[in-house]
Amino acid sequence: MLELMRDFLLAFVPIFVAVDIVGVLPLYLSLTEGLAAPERRAIIAQSLITAIAIAVGFIFLGKGIFGLLGITVHDFMVAGGVLLFVISTVDLVTGRKLARQAGTLGAVPLGTPLIVGPAVLTTSLLLVDVYGYGATLLAVLVNILLAGAVLLAAGRFERLLGQAGSRAVSKVASLILAAIAVMIIRRGLVGILSAA
Repeated sequence: MLELMRDFLLAFVPIFVAVDIVGVLPLYLSLTEGLAAPERRAIIAQSLITAIAIAVGFIFLGKGIFGLLGITVHDFMVAGGVLLFVISTVDLVTGRKLARQAGTLGAVPLGTPLIVGPAVLTTSLLLVDVYGYGATLLAVLVNILLAGAVLLAAGRFERLLGQAGSRAVSKVASLILAAIAVMIIRRGLVGILSAA
């Protein structure tokens, strides 16, 4: 039991850094701008369910699926980066939230790739090899639930900013999201080129 707790704590920190809920919070505020509290709670629930399902499924099946399809982690990073870039660009250029129109905001982009994206999935696969399935699964689940708690408290942060401040944060967050997307794509391409 003590060994599991030690392994959990050692796995928790890198997953916490990979989830980066502090970085996700302004993006969440941007994507849910103008939505009522019940809609936001539904989006948070959808994002947590999506994030947990993808993380748990990936921990157990990721290596096998990637091997079967001939996909590398770097390919996955490029695809996730392109998706984030499209979402952020549509918001910056048109002012409309692409994901909100599709009714899948909680699943994409919040659940994945923002809460559980390439960084979390890749880190999880590496941690399973070091700390085992139990500690890694527990660390991932606790981090996702912690992210949900932070998102539930986001309304207080938004009230502090006010409407004008929220809109400013929204645009800056979309620009940051585009930059994150480019960074993910760049890392993926560097990995692809170095493996070639």
